[in-house]
Formats: sequence, C-alpha cells, structure tokens
Amino acid sequence: AEQALLSTDRDAAANGLTTAWMAQSWSWEGGHRGPDFAEEFLKALDSYRPRMQTDLRVQIRCETHTTDTLERLLDAVETHGVGYVIFNNHLDETLALADTDPTRLEMMARAIGQSPEAYTDALHHAKRQAPAVPRYLCTLAAAFDRLGIRYGSHDDRHPETRETYAMIGAKICEFPLTRAVAKLARAVGDPVLLGAPNVVRGGSQKGYVSAAELIALGKCDALVSDYHYPSMAAAAFRLADEGILPLPQAWTLISEAPARIMRLTDRGTIAEGKRADLTIVNADTRQVEATLVAGRVTHLTGEAARRFLHSPGRLAMAAE
Repeated sequence: AEQALLSTDRDAAANGLTTAWMAQSWSWEGGHRGPDFAEEFLKALDSYRPRMQTDLRVQIRCETHTTDTLERLLDAVETHGVGYVIFNNHLDETLALADTDPTRLEMMARAIGQSPEAYTDALHHAKRQAPAVPRYLCTLAAAFDRLGIRYGSHDDRHPETRETYAMIGAKICEFPLTRAVAKLARAVGDPVLLGAPNVVRGGSQKGYVSAAELIALGKCDALVSDYHYPSMAAAAFRLADEGILPLPQAWTLISEAPARIMRLTDRGTIAEGKRADLTIVNADTRQVEATLVAGRVTHLTGEAARRFLHSPGRLAMAAE
C-alpha cells in the first residue's frame, strides 16, 4: 500500500494536482472493493500522511446495498477523517450480468480477488438488503451532515434517481449518464462533476453523454481526473481550443470550482491569504513543469527547473 501511495503522490504532482481524492469502494462485492480492504487502505494512508507531498484524501464510493455495514462505515469515516462519500448502485446491472454473461461476471470477481462463488453469494446477499436501503441512506445522510462530510451520487442514470438523492442531502452529482440527469441536478442547485478524460477523448467510452456537450450547455460545475491525471490540464486546453470556453473559465473547472464545491476555502485561487498551491505550465508545450503545494515544490522539470535552479543568488541587502 505504501508503494502505491508513493506512486500516486508522485504521479499527481507530476500532472499539476495539488489536492486529490482517491476513490475507494465500500461495496458488497468484497475483495479489493470491500469494507475490509477499505479499512486497511485508510490505515495505510494515515501512516503515509507525514511523508505526503500532494494533499491526498479519500472518497468512499459506497454501494447502496451495504446496509449491514452501517456502524463500520460511520466508524471508518469518523476515525480516519474521510470528508467525501459518494453513493453508487450497481446491483441491478450486476444481477442482469449474472443471467446474461456469467463468464464476464467470473472475470469481474477474479479481478477484485474474489472467487466466482463468493462473488455470487455476496451479490444475492446484497439483493436481500433492498428493503433496508432507504433507511440506511437517510441514516448515513444525517450522520454525514453532523460530521461535515460532503456527499452525493455517482453514475445516475435517471433524473428520478438524482432527485431522490438530492432530497436526502446527497447534493453532488458525479458523472451523470444523461443530459436529463445533469439538467435536473442543475435545476435543484446540485453541482455536476464530469470526467476530464471524457473531454479529452471527445466523448464517453461507454456511449453516455459527452462532457463537452454538457459544458457547452452550461450543465457542468467542475471536472475531475477520474482514472487519468494528465487529462485535467489537457481538458482545459481542449475546451479553449474548441471555442467552448475561454481558457481562464475552462481552468476554473479544475481549480476554483472543485475547491468551492468541496468547501476548501483556503485554496483554488491565487490570492493573498490562500495556500500557495500553484501549477506551472509551459505555454509552448502545454506540459506541467512545476507544482507547488502550500508553497513547497512537489514537481519540477523542463524550462521551469532551469529557471528555478539557475536563478540569480540572493540580492545584497541595502544598508540601513
């Protein structure tokens, strides 16, 4: 775990990230996505924190059909200071897959370190929890409000789903799958987060709504790196190149807006009294050449390195 965190830390810095949330599943699936693994990961992050360069945080992706883990989840987020939880529900599509493509289901199980038998048992156990899900989510929402945790939902397919989450306080709409979901979220004042890789690729890998289209329609509040850190800066430049947004406004989607949504009032803009979190990009190559976190250099290369390392020495002080 320590080596993985070190690699993530360095990769984030090399791509200009100063604050990053690492998504960790809390799922009925078990294995690498289960509560046991999540708890160990949170402990590992606590141990790594003193050596951290990037401000690494955790987003818990909580599957809705994990009602029997209520106390464990609340203990984990409170003990480890988790500030961001997102609700997922992939149960129905997984149940459908069990009927239509059992070979793929077996591959999914093995990919997270589970046997197909254990995975199938967990799937049906999760299905039996359905009646308890509404109360579970409301209980979590009340606890998250008390703890000051930001929370929302991920991969909403239908406006009705987003409306339900909004009603319990799960305001953040992460990766809506359709225009209708994004439109509903914005109509009720919920921030919409989209994937920067979707912008860079020019569309969704799975054929869902295009992030660039939603941005052009004014239905996006912030971009997130998802699985590809280099996409953050690249997405801002692509939006500017295609005339969708001016570069300063596009850059806001990966800087000021995320900080505001996550209520990190000490960062997101370059201003007196803010943290000195800076990303320096070469205007010609568009490569991130320097990253500073709270005034400390975490990444330095290229022309920026030459200027930093070969700058004139300290100027002599004038006599008083």
